[in-house]
Amino acid sequence: MRFALLGSGSKGNATLVEHGRTRLLIDCGFSVRELERRMQRLGVAADSISAVLVTHEHNDHIAGVGAFARKYGKPVWLSAGTASSAGGRLGILPQRRVLNCHSGFAVDDLLVTPFPVPHDAREPCQFVFSDGDKRLGLLTDTGRSTQHIEQQLNACDALILESNHDSDMLRNGPYPPRLQARVGGALGHLSNGQAAQILQRIDCSSLQHLVAAHLSEKNNLPELAAEAFSGALGCEAEWISLADQEQGLDWRKIG
Repeated sequence: MRFALLGSGSKGNATLVEHGRTRLLIDCGFSVRELERRMQRLGVAADSISAVLVTHEHNDHIAGVGAFARKYGKPVWLSAGTASSAGGRLGILPQRRVLNCHSGFAVDDLLVTPFPVPHDAREPCQFVFSDGDKRLGLLTDTGRSTQHIEQQLNACDALILESNHDSDMLRNGPYPPRLQARVGGALGHLSNGQAAQILQRIDCSSLQHLVAAHLSEKNNLPELAAEAFSGALGCEAEWISLADQEQGLDWRKIG
């Protein structure tokens, strides 16, 4: 199993996970043309995608989902709440598959376990992916952790974890008070410190890859996120991977 990020941040998000004959696209916050360009950079043909999975209906996650699914005839998995809230922004999907946030399912060679998260969306979820042996956890766009989230992420072999903002930078930054409250609130985004606390509470002994994702361009610095993660794990900061808004993150293989 391997994974890559095509972009991570408020300007657009998309992640690839593949194993065997299955290649999943999680979210698509870019235009189809931009998504194709980013896929080409990673050596991926857009028509090779097996299915699209959607975490929630915010535009930086669904902007290109409908157009991509229609162009390539791909199924889209999403919660009933996300489907209802996204409404006309997705348009008519060639194959709409409604997932249960508490029930796993298979897409060909990959097992997908969705789990609900606290975020200011209708029915948001995140995912754990498995090839039957190794596990990849994905957690972004979450205002706080829960016991259930940490149970799902426990003992993953790779983890993509939101590290959206530094609390001091957010408090002293350019956002107006209302937006600060939204981002830093219980239905907003994880801070560096909150993400580090998750790492301290779960079993990370099997981690081969740890990726800090969805970093704010105005309220965080890559070195602060890496420092928080490395401090939680007791490892070198250089071991932490950082997902970028423009470059994403190249392929990482889970051995």
